[in-house]
Amino acid sequence: MVDTRQLPCAEARIHSVACRIRHSISAKNWTLVVTILGSSIAFIDGSVVGVAQPAIEASLGTDAAAVQWVVNAYQLSLSALMLVGGAAGDRYGRRLIFVMGLALFALASAACGLSQSSVQLIVFRAIQGIGAALLVPSSLAIIGATFKEKERGKAIGTWAAASALSAAVGPILGGFLVDHASWHWIFLINPALALPALWLANTHMPESRNKSAPSSLDWLGALLAFAGLGGAVFALIASTTLGWRSLWVSGAMAGGILLLIVFVWVEWKSAAPMMPLGLFRSHAFSGINLLTLLLYAALGGAMFFLPFDLIVAHGYAAAQAGAVFVPFTVIMAALSRWSGGLLDRFGARPPLIVGPIITAAGYVLLAFSRTSDSYALGFLLPVSVIGLGMTIAVAPLTTAVINAAPKRQVGVASGVNNAVASVARLLAVALLGAAGVAAYNNGIDARLPQSSSPAVRVALVEARGHFSDAGSLNKLQDDERHAAQEILRASLGDGTRVVMFIACGLSLGAAVCGAISSPSTTRRRRRA
Repeated sequence: MVDTRQLPCAEARIHSVACRIRHSISAKNWTLVVTILGSSIAFIDGSVVGVAQPAIEASLGTDAAAVQWVVNAYQLSLSALMLVGGAAGDRYGRRLIFVMGLALFALASAACGLSQSSVQLIVFRAIQGIGAALLVPSSLAIIGATFKEKERGKAIGTWAAASALSAAVGPILGGFLVDHASWHWIFLINPALALPALWLANTHMPESRNKSAPSSLDWLGALLAFAGLGGAVFALIASTTLGWRSLWVSGAMAGGILLLIVFVWVEWKSAAPMMPLGLFRSHAFSGINLLTLLLYAALGGAMFFLPFDLIVAHGYAAAQAGAVFVPFTVIMAALSRWSGGLLDRFGARPPLIVGPIITAAGYVLLAFSRTSDSYALGFLLPVSVIGLGMTIAVAPLTTAVINAAPKRQVGVASGVNNAVASVARLLAVALLGAAGVAAYNNGIDARLPQSSSPAVRVALVEARGHFSDAGSLNKLQDDERHAAQEILRASLGDGTRVVMFIACGLSLGAAVCGAISSPSTTRRRRRA
């Protein structure tokens, strides 16, 4: 301990003030700060990658399928390992797993920022997803273990508000970096943010674990989920270039489905499964998770495609494209408490019908965004409508999941629902992305006869499957390049409409699930 009597007067006063500040911040508050920092890094990264997708495709000279993998490599690791990551924290120590996940995420982010090819970027994004699968579940678990029940709600609310702020800042920050520096920087800022979080975690965060946690983790289930989902996603993405008659595509889909069937069998037989299938015996729990799958699939697929439409088809800067997502986050953050009030007043069923229907209306408005030259009416308004619909649905959705599970399995049920939402995004980027690419390619083929220039026709054929790579147009004269760009933009508009209409259909399907859910899931908790 420092003897302040041996310090000069001014230094002693500074040291005394620093000590008082340090001691005034309790271990609980330091823990909240650290979990917010760690989670915010993951949330920022998830939101900034979207606006960087066109720049990544153009910079690396790759195609839309590779960009789908840039998103899905991360989502695949996160989806397959999220539940086992949370269990690992309970078993080995939540701080330990949190620190491991944060360190791995930071190192993988640095590698992503230094990547010089799409293959390198995809591999490091997959490693990033492993880090996130350890980091994100541990954050809330640490808060739950650190704060007493009467303090927990305020702590989680603070964490959620900071997460919402991070998600709002992320697209704008990412767009600014893409416009004024390079897409590489959206990954390179993560290590700088992770360093103080790692230091604080090791010096101020107490360790916690669940003494009754299973002695073994379901690594086999995680491996089967990773391989099965990966095979299905590969088939969906590759189908746009190879076709469904390809042995690679059909074989990957068949293999993926087979592995997922084996996954279900293993989980059913396992003494400590990462996904307890017994929960799905409840009609209500199954229905709410199907609603989650449809609703988040619509959101994930639409939000993957939207930056391409904004930047490539409409010519907006990356920062403007990022700003489009801000109303969504602001509405979610501002009206979440109001949405909870709807749940208390009407029960879960009406919001779970109305919310998805409003969300579906937002996708319809985005489908016709090309008919409007207004940034506000064409994009800000539809995204705001989607944000309102999701806000109405999310709080009742979370509560319905908890109420549909026995009390002793509430935490597991919530984790399963989060995993379902993650899988929904994974499949949506593959499925809706493939549908959008197919519509884009068909649009090019349909418009080829409109051009009388053989050079333009050749360039357009080479551009199939490439949203942002203008290399095929560089050899054209100015008037020819302009004509080709107009055809590509119109074709990308075709892809956008297809994706948004599919998203609309998925959201309406979610509303149907909300309508047929058992009333008991909306009003009261099932007895254990």
